[in-house]
Amino acid sequence: MPQSPISISEAESRVMEALWDEAPLTSEQIVAAVQSNSDWHEKTVRTLLNRLLGKGAVEATRDGRRYLYAPLLTRTQWQSQESHSLLDRVFGGRVAPLLAHFNQHEKLSAKDIAELRKLIDAIERKER
Repeated sequence: MPQSPISISEAESRVMEALWDEAPLTSEQIVAAVQSNSDWHEKTVRTLLNRLLGKGAVEATRDGRRYLYAPLLTRTQWQSQESHSLLDRVFGGRVAPLLAHFNQHEKLSAKDIAELRKLIDAIERKER
């Protein structure tokens, strides 16, 4: 588990998605997975993979004449880092203004509102 936040770019997150979906993978499998959703060149995917290795988000384990890659940063850790970063940068660390923004500009669906009510109820029960 990484000790300090690891900054992952949007492009790097696509490589991570392939590893979060299924790991370990060879570099060839990662390239194929990423290329199935993009028109990126193989060299681009390999460069992103090497950046992630350098950042400590991914590990490489030798398997005969090849390497198997696996994520060290979990999807949950990344989501937590990204959501906190967004809240801090855009909404002063507060959730209510974020929800107000979506309500004003994005139209929350009835399903979204029901899910939010359930979440708020669960939070209130937990705090009691």
